[in-house]
Amino acid sequence: MKNIAVIGAGTMGNGIAHTFAQFDYNVQLIDISEAALDKGIATITKNLDRMVSKGKISESDKERTLGNITKYTSMKEGVQYASLVIEAATENSSLKAKIFKELDEVCPEDTILATNTSSISITQIASVTKRPEKVIGMHFMNPVPIMKLVEIIRGYNTSDEVMDFTVDLSKKINKIPVEVNDYPGFVANRILMPMINESIETLYNGVAGVAEIDTVMKLGMAHPMGPLQLADFIGLDVCLSILNVMYDGFKNPKYAPCPLLVNMVNAGKLGIKSGEGFYDYSESRKAEKVAKMFK
Repeated sequence: MKNIAVIGAGTMGNGIAHTFAQFDYNVQLIDISEAALDKGIATITKNLDRMVSKGKISESDKERTLGNITKYTSMKEGVQYASLVIEAATENSSLKAKIFKELDEVCPEDTILATNTSSISITQIASVTKRPEKVIGMHFMNPVPIMKLVEIIRGYNTSDEVMDFTVDLSKKINKIPVEVNDYPGFVANRILMPMINESIETLYNGVAGVAEIDTVMKLGMAHPMGPLQLADFIGLDVCLSILNVMYDGFKNPKYAPCPLLVNMVNAGKLGIKSGEGFYDYSESRKAEKVAKMFK
């Protein structure tokens, strides 16, 4: 188990690739374009440089980590030797179903298929494959190289062997795995997203401003980051997608996204990734905020 394929070179994908490569796994990073792959590698390089500058790793550690990552635009070529594939594409059930159907066709029969989904049913994703017992959820937290938690989600058919293996693997990359069952939002987002949504409702209803809401939660509840700032960091489009998954899954109005969140996403105000969300982010401020996460 030394070949790990990662589907998607975006924020979560490049973070997962970085983490496994740093622990000397051979990582096949797969995306649809060279540009996306180059951007992902550039992010990994920048984050490694930051770790070098802070004395957390050496220059040789950085070079070894980068040397452990190989780029692919062909899924078939990228997964041909993979013992584990981790999908980290956009939080969209149709897209994930398409990816897993293709993975099932091109991966070796014994390859385990994991998804980094933060809310979509593992059982639903596994149903498009002929190996549902080998499909599992590995929900990493952002930024992946820093955050310790990995939610390990067992689908209805996930085997004990695959569950045990995934838990053990997570420990080998210095993460803390927590086993949860397959319900919309799992644990992390089932609790987090309603809090973020209620914070947006509080703003929408004019109870307080952005800074005031975040300050109350930071100083009063000892949260390291206010919920609106956290929403910007996660991506407002991602928050909306997760809330929609939970609303569809539970049919409970408490998960219905706030109209303000819907309007902001429709207007392209997605948080840090777009340069504006509940806060305004210049490029310099964006770099500064990300840098703080790696201290």
